[in-house]
Amino acid sequence: MNNQPSRIGFHPEDILIDEPTRNAPLKWVVIVDQGLPPGRAMNAAVCVAAATSAAVTGLLGPDALDRDHSIHAGLPWAGCTILMATSEKISAIRAKAAAADDTFIADMPAQAQETRIYAEYLANMSTAETIDYRAISLVGPRNRVSKLVHSLPLLP
Repeated sequence: MNNQPSRIGFHPEDILIDEPTRNAPLKWVVIVDQGLPPGRAMNAAVCVAAATSAAVTGLLGPDALDRDHSIHAGLPWAGCTILMATSEKISAIRAKAAAADDTFIADMPAQAQETRIYAEYLANMSTAETIDYRAISLVGPRNRVSKLVHSLPLLP
């Protein structure tokens, strides 16, 4: 994540739940390391998505109420595209995104999947000489994010 808390989000007037997601001013993508086995890939994607939904205001739509009056938690109204790339490409995209103040980044370093103890992850990160990314989540201006990911394929 950038060194400062996220200030990226949707203003109330930008939340367009009755329009196509392409009309949203911000775009959300998750890029997963294509070399990961399926379970680790899903874990990485879900973890960066969780960090993103907690940090980006206005990302989740209102709860849905079904005909039996059961409540279903709000989902991302603006959509999220899940892409794949090599770890090296993910690192390059992350570096470019980090240069922009108006782009939110959540990432899953390899160190996060190497332990089940969060304190160990923090310690490993503080001494890591290199960081290989298993996934990143980006939210930012639609045009900028689209340019960063334009050639990446969808995760199958």
